[in-house]
Amino acid sequence: MKHKLPTVIFSLSVAPLIFFTPLQPLGYLALSRPECRVQKWYLPTSSSPQTTKDKSKPTSPPPLVPIAKAPFTCCEVDNSCKDQQIFGEDGDKKALLTAIDRSLQYLQTPRAVRAYQKYKIPEISRDRVKKSLTRFRQILLQSKSAQELNAAIAKEFVLYQSVGHNGRGSVLFTSYYEPIYAASRVPTAEYRYPMYRLPPDIKSWRRPHPTRLELEGADGLQGSQGKLKGLELFWFRDRLEPYMIQIQGSGRLQLTDGTQTTVGYAGNVAHNYKSIGREMIQDGVLPKQGVTMPTILDYFQKNPQALNIYIPRDPSFVFFRETYGSPAGGSIAVSLTKDRSIATDKSLMPPGALALIRAYLPFPNGEGKMEHRIVSRYVLDQDAGGAIKGAGRVDYFTGSGKVAGERAGVTVGEGQFYYPLLKQ
Repeated sequence: MKHKLPTVIFSLSVAPLIFFTPLQPLGYLALSRPECRVQKWYLPTSSSPQTTKDKSKPTSPPPLVPIAKAPFTCCEVDNSCKDQQIFGEDGDKKALLTAIDRSLQYLQTPRAVRAYQKYKIPEISRDRVKKSLTRFRQILLQSKSAQELNAAIAKEFVLYQSVGHNGRGSVLFTSYYEPIYAASRVPTAEYRYPMYRLPPDIKSWRRPHPTRLELEGADGLQGSQGKLKGLELFWFRDRLEPYMIQIQGSGRLQLTDGTQTTVGYAGNVAHNYKSIGREMIQDGVLPKQGVTMPTILDYFQKNPQALNIYIPRDPSFVFFRETYGSPAGGSIAVSLTKDRSIATDKSLMPPGALALIRAYLPFPNGEGKMEHRIVSRYVLDQDAGGAIKGAGRVDYFTGSGKVAGERAGVTVGEGQFYYPLLKQ
């Protein structure tokens, strides 16, 4: 993403918002007919991990494999096979075009050249990704409907499917967003909980780095007693708020002086993120199934003292910089686009590339409630995340603010994931 120190670019999706167990898998949702269901588009078992001759050393398959069948032709009467969100009076074609242009801008940079020199799938080159995006943009401008767009893509493109976490294409989708919170530039009796700048000497810190508990104490108020002294950036009323921004990697702040600003990821200590939701489930304070972010927030609202128990169990710690109103950015140094940007494992997936997802995602309905639907979406792979690892994980950016947070908090489920590339 864009938020950077002098020459190093970091990711917005530091960790998924999800702390919980998956909801109903995509493959079990009945669509209009059995032939429309997503099981039809699982990869064959031959795509699963293979073993060597002595069968003692498993070998990993490539993360992406070309497929002969196109998922958007699965059932012509099933609208979930088409990206319906692009077209119509309320369509977001302009937003998708903007996201495409941002990826094309990235693909012309030295950073992109270096990234693709390291990329491990030879047939997915920077030049091919760039040509594919350019042609997709032309087709998008010419197409009058989702069906027309899909027909053109099926004719000119081949799809590379992620093998997923099971070797058959099953991918876990979660979401992230940019939260908006009240904050103060100075500490007060009301605004007590700080977030911190990146320590200028962090490269000289001895390893293992201090944990969250060691840096800020169990109550989150002891940072000034140690290595974080003088690095306070903003203060918050609720301890959970700066922690949530650490999870998301970015935030928009409504300051007490009436102005607004933004903060972005600047660095972190060398400890892996640990899910506090999973800790709560293991302790028995939350049920084993169906836990969502609203469930967790409701528990902390009723039991605020529990914040001092569970937040310190996450040893990871994220530092920030003020970004003065800049939009949330991704790991390829371009601004993210609501519903059109995703985060993946960039050691496996092509940065900046066009992707197609088929997933079970929540949307607000006319009654203000969240309604889950199976949808197909063309998206741009523009971000990475510390907890988004492997071919079986995708994090979907829902935008900024309250509704985006509500959507992100209940996004979790199995789906499928593809990269459309021009035929060679």
